[in-house]
Amino acid sequence: MQYRFLSKFSISLFITLCLLSYAASSSAHDAGATMDAAGISRTFTGVAIVTCFDDGNGPAEKLIAQIRDNSPSVPGLLVNLQIFKNNKAVSITDTVSGDAEYSPFVELHGGNGVYFVFVNKTDVGARDFDLTWHCLTVDDIHTGTEISVSQFN
Repeated sequence: MQYRFLSKFSISLFITLCLLSYAASSSAHDAGATMDAAGISRTFTGVAIVTCFDDGNGPAEKLIAQIRDNSPSVPGLLVNLQIFKNNKAVSITDTVSGDAEYSPFVELHGGNGVYFVFVNKTDVGARDFDLTWHCLTVDDIHTGTEISVSQFN
């Protein structure tokens, strides 16, 4: 039984990583995944590394991101998003699960370079979520954006 779960989890993780890699190469930077499919961990945390760079549209001024919890509402169980770079951090929570609405965008002004994006949940239970992210110039023009998943457990 546990082996079957690990196999399903490995397949799910592989599909998630492929989706995130595909999303990173498109202009609409968004992807979805399920945190803790078994729903047994309170400490489940996803970590992604977003690199902002000048792709010809200008240097990045900031990274913006938002999150949407697609799961049915469970009291006390929400999804959170944090962005961290150079000793600065911002965060946002989707406070209404399953309403098909994203949280407001949160933005961190850190210029070109590497930003750490964290996604976590507030309690035990699986959470299906979507994440959107974009690197923008000082004039809010989309510029170079790449993402890689560092941790998803």
